Amino acid sequence: MSARPGNYTPPDQIPLRRALISVSDKAGLIDLATALSARGVEILSTGGTRAALVAAGIKAIDVADVTGFPEMMDGRVKTLHPKIHGGLLALRNDPGHAASMQEHGIAGIDLLVVNLYPFEQTIEGGADAGTAIENIDIGGPAMIRAAAKNHGHVAVVVDPSDYAELLATVAAGNGATTLDLRRRLAAKAFARTAAYDSAISRWFATELKEPFPALASFSGRLAQTLRYGENPHQDAALYLTGTKRYGVASARQIQGKELSYNNINDTDAAFELVAEFDPARTAAVAIIKHANPCGVAEASSLVEAYKLALRSDPVSAFGGIVALNRKLDAEAATEIVKIFTEVIIAPDADEDARAIVGAKKNLRLLLTGGLPDSTAPGLTVRSIAGGLIVQSRDSGMVSEAELKVVTKRAPSPAELADLLFAWRVAKHVKSNAIVYAKGGATAGIGAGQMSRVDSAMIAARKAAEAAKAAGLPESLATGSVVASDAFFPFADGLVAAAEAGVTAVIQPGGSMRDNEVIAAADERGLAMVFTGMRHFRH
Repeated sequence: MSARPGNYTPPDQIPLRRALISVSDKAGLIDLATALSARGVEILSTGGTRAALVAAGIKAIDVADVTGFPEMMDGRVKTLHPKIHGGLLALRNDPGHAASMQEHGIAGIDLLVVNLYPFEQTIEGGADAGTAIENIDIGGPAMIRAAAKNHGHVAVVVDPSDYAELLATVAAGNGATTLDLRRRLAAKAFARTAAYDSAISRWFATELKEPFPALASFSGRLAQTLRYGENPHQDAALYLTGTKRYGVASARQIQGKELSYNNINDTDAAFELVAEFDPARTAAVAIIKHANPCGVAEASSLVEAYKLALRSDPVSAFGGIVALNRKLDAEAATEIVKIFTEVIIAPDADEDARAIVGAKKNLRLLLTGGLPDSTAPGLTVRSIAGGLIVQSRDSGMVSEAELKVVTKRAPSPAELADLLFAWRVAKHVKSNAIVYAKGGATAGIGAGQMSRVDSAMIAARKAAEAAKAAGLPESLATGSVVASDAFFPFADGLVAAAEAGVTAVIQPGGSMRDNEVIAAADERGLAMVFTGMRHFRH
């Protein structure tokens, strides 16, 4: 297959004389075609697009009249023809190409406007395999790639949001497109076909039950560029993958400053945590700082849950993210705005709550419309040098029936409730994670330490400081339970928790020194249960 020399320079201005328009998304179609027709641009079209144009009084030549072949095979074949692809791919200033065009009666196409069969929307609606396959576009991607390759001579538009810029450029150029515009449109066109193929390949992998196929691709649509990344010298942007999961990416921002990279990361962590708690059973609030919870609680009302969560670590909560599992009400909003908060995220908010938050102009309020399913399957992706590491989402959780009592004493009903609560929270704390909890609220959290003993001691210190701040006579850890995201490799971590005042322990088990840890718990009269599941979070 031959290619043009690399030093070929296409012309800047290309007059628009002939356009092919074939779109599934009809938004802006009539306005675009009307403007093109007014400039004398000849329009070719197909099927439903042509019918819409003709109904609007816009002259459009049927592609079948150009190719000499009717649409066939239920529309699977209509534009796959040399008179179409030759018109898109021909280099106008190449003598050989020009001769071929003349010999075969091929006229150039200067503008291609195509958006693809709605495959992504089709599968999101739960369509069966047959319907999904019929919504895989073939002619559209072929034409898009042809036009994008030949962007030196052809403008290709795949997104209705680009119609306005196209028309403005043509108006400013006395009916011509510019090379700069054509290059940018071509880049977007190739990105669109890549994303389209990525969605199809992911669907096939799901159908074939292959979570990790031999070739994998991931795509996203730019939602916004961010002021900077984790630090001011880093660039950042938010891309949407199209995954239907309630959260920060799809939330409506009701008010407040633009979200930063760190805000988005922390808000996602907060909302995923609070979604562990069924709103039909209990109100729950999570306060997050630097992707780790500094306070989590459940209660009969949001305001009570917020107060208990805040009590756990009021110092760290300053400038944090607050996530709620129920509609934000005025009572809870009044408490939350008493201290500086970066973001509030909730499924919804009533009008009084919105007004209260509205008095804090910079405070972001995000409404998601629902909670993510903490048990739903999915993938998480992280970049490393030279690659990506991909894993299934940590949707694991244990029930009361799955817990194994390994000590002489079994936990009481109150201890058991707190153990399960603490275990839910520990799942969302960076490892090594230690969580003290009492009465459905965190009492102290130790996160991200290299030593589990250090995490236990930090959590105990936090519990003591929180009690002092609340004017309580003893540490919040006194009479609490403790959750460890992974097993205690030695008894020292459990001993540190016991010295802080815990009465019961939940941990995965599985250490070669489990017997020593169990013996240490029995010596101190602690109840301990094993989950058989760990929750490392890195």
